[in-house]
Amino acid sequence: MTIFAGVLATLLVLACGVCSADEQPDAIEQPLVVTQPNMIFIMADDLGYGDVGCFGQKVIATPRLDQMANEGMKFTQFYAGNTVCAPSRSVLLTGQHMGHTHVRGNANSDTMLEQSLRAQDTTIAEVLKTVGYTNGLVGKWGLGEVHQPGFPLRKGFDRFFGYLNQVHAHNYYPAFVWDNADKKTLANVVEESGGSYGGFRGGAATKRLEYSHDLFVDEAIKFIDVNRKGPFFLYLPLTIPHANNEGTRMNGNGAEVPDYGIYANKDWPDPDKGQAAMITRMDSDVGRILDHLKAAGVDGNTLVFFTSDNGPHNEAGHQLSRFNPSGPLRGTKRALFEGGIRVPAIAWWPGTVKAGTTTDHVGYFGDWMATAAELAGAKLPENVDSISFVPTLKGESRQQRKHEYLYWEFYEQGSRQAVRFGDWKAIRQPMFSGTMALYDLKNDVSETRNLASENPDLVDAAARMMNEAHAPHPAWKVRGRIRRR
Repeated sequence: MTIFAGVLATLLVLACGVCSADEQPDAIEQPLVVTQPNMIFIMADDLGYGDVGCFGQKVIATPRLDQMANEGMKFTQFYAGNTVCAPSRSVLLTGQHMGHTHVRGNANSDTMLEQSLRAQDTTIAEVLKTVGYTNGLVGKWGLGEVHQPGFPLRKGFDRFFGYLNQVHAHNYYPAFVWDNADKKTLANVVEESGGSYGGFRGGAATKRLEYSHDLFVDEAIKFIDVNRKGPFFLYLPLTIPHANNEGTRMNGNGAEVPDYGIYANKDWPDPDKGQAAMITRMDSDVGRILDHLKAAGVDGNTLVFFTSDNGPHNEAGHQLSRFNPSGPLRGTKRALFEGGIRVPAIAWWPGTVKAGTTTDHVGYFGDWMATAAELAGAKLPENVDSISFVPTLKGESRQQRKHEYLYWEFYEQGSRQAVRFGDWKAIRQPMFSGTMALYDLKNDVSETRNLASENPDLVDAAARMMNEAHAPHPAWKVRGRIRRR
């Protein structure tokens, strides 16, 4: 043995001695490194509970979403923030239910200020930013124009690509989309139609070359690639299958899609073909994103959550009866029956969310705030109505906290309120002063039997919850007085 070899052998022995079992407790005392997961929240627009195959759809093909559910977790009792666009998104972004969040309806004035988040409204993007996340928003915003405090780049997002104004978002072939604070001109030619909304006049394209949904999916994948080292949060509020309402009025078909795909030869009216083709196109693109995460090797550290902003619409000129988009539920968009607010929801996180599982945990949009904050290790803001569903995602149902109740209010069509508590659901319309209806969702998910007269104590309890949940707001008022019961 050479002198060098002997010294080397001695060093190896000493090194092994340093690593002996007797020394292991010191090593265990070292701080553990917790990896912050990437998070992607994909939200369809006006997709019904029954519009997806794994939730009962029989006519429209959604193989990739069905696969996502088979590889992840399906939520059967998950609720949107509201029954229309802007307030539902406000609930999601702020973690506050409809009695507390700032944006409680679609704007009813040209200023749009009541539909803009304020400087004091804390979003989940702002929370995640405090712990090192890069945040991207691709798609439809609807919570503040470029000159308002609710503009995405002022609310915690580092990247924005899409629509600000929701009427602008009706048009799948717009003349431009927003690229951060700049307008990105597209090759489409648009004919304006109808009155203005927040200073924006909607319309439909007479020359269709660039389909906004396709641009959004491409941009989402670019964001993932640029930020693959993480941690990142991608909020992807797609516009499919919302109708182009102006297009419906102009040509009778608001289901704008480049082609009808597998439905082209169906003996259906064009709006029906378009509605089905939009959903199947979106389904394929969700699959494309999941495939890209796998190919990039970041799927094991990425939670993807898919859902819809409210119940299904009947605004594209298509036949609801053909697709039964609410499934077994009563009502559609703008109703506070289950069909207006209960939405399909799927969580996908290979290695963390157990494949092929289904949960009946009762959660809602506002819970994303606490869930994302817990996963990121961020401090939860005060005054939120949010409970983390991380225990449910990890299969630890015994550790899962539950809401005393979920609450909604709606200011259109004369107004209405709803509260879910346990298996009971109460609806009061008009708000504050109307008659209360009561339903047993466990035995009557279709809400066909009003049991209010048989359960006065539960009606009184529901009224107390509604009164407690509603905090007055100067921009959102309804005639009538709150009845204290």
